[in-house]
Amino acid sequence: MLSPGEIRKEIEERLRAYLSRDRSGIRKELLNLFIRVRSLTIAEIHARLNEHFSIGIKSVASMVGIIASKFGILHIRRNAEGTTSVYEMKEQYLDVVTDIVAST
Repeated sequence: MLSPGEIRKEIEERLRAYLSRDRSGIRKELLNLFIRVRSLTIAEIHARLNEHFSIGIKSVASMVGIIASKFGILHIRRNAEGTTSVYEMKEQYLDVVTDIVAST
């Protein structure tokens, strides 16, 4: 089992690799949204990203899903009706994500 320090290091490495393949800047902007707002739905993310990028809602959902599952830095909760998922940046990884996004 990995220690908390090893987990943070693994997240850092994966985020750096993920952002290194970001040709348009959309991945970095997505992470910046979570740093600034911290709690968003797919529809909210899509609306904000669509201001600067031409992207479909399914692509946004895919990117958020990858970040949630591959990196484990997002917490997913359902709204009261159980119809919409709200994605939140986990507090313990906020500093790691902020540092990596700022350095790229």
